[in-house]
Amino acid sequence: MLRSTLCVLGAVMASQVVAEPPKVVADIAPVHSLVARVMDGVAEPVLIVPPGASPHSHAMRPSEARALQSADIVFWVGEDLTPWMDKPLSTLSAESKKISLLEVDGTILHEYRDVVEESGHEDHTDHDDHGHEDRTDHDDHAGHKDHDDHGHEDHADHDDHADHKDHDEHGHEDHAHDHDGVDPHAWLDPENARTWAFAIANILAEVDIENAQAYQDNAKAFDNELTLLGDQINADLADMKAHRFITFHDAYQYFEKRFGLETSGSVSLGDAANPGPARLATLREKVSEDQIDCAFAEPQYDTRLVETAIEGAGATILDLDPVGIAVDPGPKLYPTLLQAMAQSFLVCANGS
Repeated sequence: MLRSTLCVLGAVMASQVVAEPPKVVADIAPVHSLVARVMDGVAEPVLIVPPGASPHSHAMRPSEARALQSADIVFWVGEDLTPWMDKPLSTLSAESKKISLLEVDGTILHEYRDVVEESGHEDHTDHDDHGHEDRTDHDDHAGHKDHDDHGHEDHADHDDHADHKDHDEHGHEDHAHDHDGVDPHAWLDPENARTWAFAIANILAEVDIENAQAYQDNAKAFDNELTLLGDQINADLADMKAHRFITFHDAYQYFEKRFGLETSGSVSLGDAANPGPARLATLREKVSEDQIDCAFAEPQYDTRLVETAIEGAGATILDLDPVGIAVDPGPKLYPTLLQAMAQSFLVCANGS
């Protein structure tokens, strides 16, 4: 009788076992935030590049490498931003999904630019049409509607990510791009974040049928939040459109073009490689010619190059943070990041 009862109880318990959510990894904090927002209430993704580290040149810790190797799904911007991730990703199992967000259908893409070297102050919108190409060289794209049951254990261990700092301003020299091709800082356009959130939800729903509705509902809620945030930023930055500025490195054209801002250039190019004397001299000429109001440094880099570029111009130095260094990783990081950037531009516009 006891054995019979135990068998019945075991059968009931087995029927109640549910598949664990997939182990999900994201490369940088803004992408991690989008994934965390979509997975909110289900599980937490793991962040590979910790706050303060450079996505262009990060060297993974052992715990980060282990998290990547055990991932069921990896969401990353792509090789254009983190070329060092390509090799470890190639060693993942065939069952793992590796999603380059730059290759998601509908992503708005801009090519690398160099405003300092371009003549005049042209309207640099001739690359806007690159965002809607149908890229078919990867199998794991968004928009899938078929859902397969493929549950896994959640692995969201952030134990040793919080204190890591890569603040060496010389850290990008070995990772310079040729500056032809796609500018990978695409997360700074909230329209891309919207597109990616739905893509993330579709892919998660395909793998984890049990939580598919939660993923879709979270993406729809985030969509509404982004609409309100975008409207607010547009209103806040209306006066900034009349002001010129420079940045530490050319990471912001997605934000600039979305909200109608115009830069006079950057100290460094899009990969934050150190500038040469000739570039600094040319930038100083543009700073004087354009009568810039502000120069935007970044919190993880030394400000001396920015100070050199604006010496004698009377411009104010402010901070822009494209990856959310000062914000705790999680679902709130992405909107907080955009709000903080908008606030910095607003301070510039107000002259205080």
